[in-house]
Amino acid sequence: MGRTTRVLAEGIYFGEGPRWRDGRLWFSDFYAHAVKSVSLDGDLRTEFEIDDQPSGLGWMPDGSMLIVSMTKRRVLRRRPDGWIGVHAELGQFATFHCNDMVVDSAGGAYVGNFGFDLDAEIRARGVESVLAGHPTAKLIYVAPDGAVSVAAADMHFPNGPVITPDGKTLIVGETLAGVLTAFDIGLGGALANRRVWASCQPAVPDGICLDADGAIWVANPIAPQCLRIAKGGEVLEVIDTGQPCYACMLGGDDGRTLFMVTAASSDHEAAAKAATGKILVATVDTGRAGLP
Repeated sequence: MGRTTRVLAEGIYFGEGPRWRDGRLWFSDFYAHAVKSVSLDGDLRTEFEIDDQPSGLGWMPDGSMLIVSMTKRRVLRRRPDGWIGVHAELGQFATFHCNDMVVDSAGGAYVGNFGFDLDAEIRARGVESVLAGHPTAKLIYVAPDGAVSVAAADMHFPNGPVITPDGKTLIVGETLAGVLTAFDIGLGGALANRRVWASCQPAVPDGICLDADGAIWVANPIAPQCLRIAKGGEVLEVIDTGQPCYACMLGGDDGRTLFMVTAASSDHEAAAKAATGKILVATVDTGRAGLP
């Protein structure tokens, strides 16, 4: 028997980047050009809007919020007083839209990007053909002062990054390779010792989150499911999400509320026309760990 879920919020165009902070789940709604939040009671509100599609979210030590500006290939910074400005320009390294991000304890950020026009290629060639062959992308590191560098090259759609509680390991979902990839984190955010942490196949990883047992919850954008996967690839649990799942996050007072962000489709044209997005919640056995 599957774990019980309930709908916490709906009427979302396309949710991404869920983050638990200050008693609320914060997330991006792409086609509303808005960062929103929702309480465990379902109180949904728009926190602010930007002039682009927001994606990955995170906070710096001073309380400033970082927001990925997808199509403009930037990271924005929103200070605690509400002022928003450009923190970093990523266009020199991001070859298409930017996506998810994790902010480390020092305020540095790892930011993924598509590498190419995914929707157009899927429409032209189909999912299987795109999975079999596609341009790679660079994972970008943004230092706390906004300086930009390449953290890792030849990534297959870097997505869903997390940092382990000791701050020593970055794990990134490579969506188009169907794997979770780990790196050792060195001085200044430098990455080394690239390795496969787990294969997710036949699922592919979109957003991910880490729990206190060292397992990772994986949102599967090509099926209605959120999976809990152990290092090495053993599937520990599968939750039926009703429609494709694009992101997940652990939160709540004890870190054991699993938030799952879903929508009918990730296709730009379809998602922008109909607000099919939902946030589901389930209570799980093991609480949140690491970052975000």
